Amino acid sequence: MRLARRRFLTLTGAATAVAFGTNLPGTAVRTGTTPSGGLTGNPFTLGVASGDPLAGAVVIWTRLAPKPFEPLGGAPYKPVGVDWQVAKDEHFRQVVRAGRATARPEFAHSVHVDVQGLQPGRHYWYRFRVDGYLSQTGRTRTAPAPGQRGGQLTLGVSSCQSWPDGYYTAQGHLADEDVDAVVFLGDYIYEYGIAAAGGLRNLTDPVPDQFRTEADTLDRYRLQYALYKSDPNLQAAHLNAPWITTWDDHEVQDNYAGLTSKSNAPVEDFLVRRANAYRAYWEHLPLRGPAPQGPDYMLYRRFTFGRLAELSVLDTRQYRSDQASGDGWKADSDARRDPARVLAGQQQTQWYLAGLQHSRATWNVLANQVIMSRMDLDPTPADLYNMDAWDGYGAEQKVMLDGLAANRHRNPVVVTGDVHAGYAMDMKRDFADPSSQTYGVELVPTSFSSGGNGVEVSANGTKFLAANPHLKLVNEKRGYCVLRFDERELHVDFRAVPYIDRPGAPVSTVHSFVVEAGNPGLNTVAGEAVR
Repeated sequence: MRLARRRFLTLTGAATAVAFGTNLPGTAVRTGTTPSGGLTGNPFTLGVASGDPLAGAVVIWTRLAPKPFEPLGGAPYKPVGVDWQVAKDEHFRQVVRAGRATARPEFAHSVHVDVQGLQPGRHYWYRFRVDGYLSQTGRTRTAPAPGQRGGQLTLGVSSCQSWPDGYYTAQGHLADEDVDAVVFLGDYIYEYGIAAAGGLRNLTDPVPDQFRTEADTLDRYRLQYALYKSDPNLQAAHLNAPWITTWDDHEVQDNYAGLTSKSNAPVEDFLVRRANAYRAYWEHLPLRGPAPQGPDYMLYRRFTFGRLAELSVLDTRQYRSDQASGDGWKADSDARRDPARVLAGQQQTQWYLAGLQHSRATWNVLANQVIMSRMDLDPTPADLYNMDAWDGYGAEQKVMLDGLAANRHRNPVVVTGDVHAGYAMDMKRDFADPSSQTYGVELVPTSFSSGGNGVEVSANGTKFLAANPHLKLVNEKRGYCVLRFDERELHVDFRAVPYIDRPGAPVSTVHSFVVEAGNPGLNTVAGEAVR
């Protein structure tokens, strides 16, 4: 499987300069079966994926799109039967589950199969077949049995993959990591229009004209996903392991808040756009049904990995109040601390804290979109807070942080996206006092691509280090984190590439930490200085 992934990644240099003709290069194999779906070419141009692993089940996904940049992906407007198989081995000599799903045109011919009856804690391989075409083979893994003790869990974690900001080199390296699952923390697409040259990709084969405008209709969001998912490195990362995803703002619109758009559009108009965006999101990711109902979708959920770890996934966009003080970085204010303003909402907050309190897992991981810990941008005695992060919702932030502190013995670990930088923080009873009790850690893997090549530490990064004594690392290159849990400790590697404005960058570990179970806080590894 590792060799197969490496062969797949050799496409990177050529195939990421996408051939924007009627078809894309792909690895589907024509088997000679009699056609039945009326497809006009390889339907698996957007790859395959799996996600949301349970102890006895996992979701497998594909979308039929022989011409992905045409309406409906070039597939006929009719239901198409798609055969699927799940096996214990990559050669499919031991098929354990198989069936036929229906790819429906109203869902862009996407296929979501919730494969049940699997054994806990083991790898499986899966594939699809339609009209004589056989898809790529994906590898997935079920979660351990709920009561299983011991063992290990390895997660790859990142967020923010703006396609025109550079090549998906980091995803290619993640595809070669031996992880049990990938946790993606939001901004799978960006809604912005894309220039002909594809931004930092600087393509000679231009991006088609239909990508110039910002995504707001269902067809336009579908096009954006098709472009992103056509990238071979992203496809390879999905082939390697199941993904557990959540969204942030750019899957709909930059910094939207619940019913409020960035441009303060009429609510009824914005809800149509939100419904379009949520539908396209579900169509293109390995999520369980049912599909979103209009502008609403229950995305927050919880996963258990034996007695070792529990992972809770938040949605901090759908239910939030409008940002205080006009958004942006602002000084403290009554509006910032108004208890009527929420980020996750009362129902979701209570769901999370009740689950944390009753958890029997050694480690309790919270997958979260925006920074939860205090982050002051002003190193003077004054303060400056991000109104789009938890700092902008001070009352609910306090409820969440107090809940984490009360459950210090449950080893809380918050993983966060959004900011296109790698941060590592001790979570403190008093963030301004370095001697205050530590009750957990917040880890912010950098972005996959958003922000371009990046720098080691920017001017703002230097300010953050000066103003926040609980902040132990800033690195603003592109990459991801690998988290390895066992009963005794969590080992964290921050991994980054030196550039993404051209293919082929190597990956390296820029910093590593260890967190001991029962002793919250970041500890240095291999002599690396932690201030």
